[in-house]
Amino acid sequence: MHVSGTTPYPWPYDGDLRGAGTALLVVLPAGVDPPEDTEPLAAAVRASGGMVVVVRTTAPAPGALRPPGIPSEAAAGVADLDLTAGGVDGFYASDLDLVLRTGRVRRLLLAGVGLETCVHSTMRDANDRGYECLLVLDVCVPVDPSLVAASVSSIEMSGGIFGAVGTSAEVMTALSSLPEPLGALR
Repeated sequence: MHVSGTTPYPWPYDGDLRGAGTALLVVLPAGVDPPEDTEPLAAAVRASGGMVVVVRTTAPAPGALRPPGIPSEAAAGVADLDLTAGGVDGFYASDLDLVLRTGRVRRLLLAGVGLETCVHSTMRDANDRGYECLLVLDVCVPVDPSLVAASVSSIEMSGGIFGAVGTSAEVMTALSSLPEPLGALR
């Protein structure tokens, strides 16, 4: 099964959409709350058997090996797991890749604040690490709204070099049509 309406290709590319093995990755600058529309998408991902990870991007203090964790109440309500990265990219100086691989995650739904910075950098790195990525555009907030079209274009160029782009409504519709996850309580 694919998420309908994704561009430039039907996502996921192999048609193997499952809740298990899918994670919503909410990328935020430290101290910033997630976009308003994050909670319904997070609930849909969880209901399908997927996980929700908030990763905060921040620069470490001079001489520090890792940045300090900086939680926010709003993000704590959304996340199954809350990590802090040591740079603009959510994978840099964090346990994000380890957490995703341990959870057998192959498919990432990306959302957050700083579309053209934190979210985009994390998506490019995720793609380089072999994850199948979908930018959930309506659950991303740009730093500069004039850069949204360029950000989307760079994801979609060359047939989806960094992944695909879709909307939360399309994702939630697809997830809600999946079979109930094994072990789910009624």
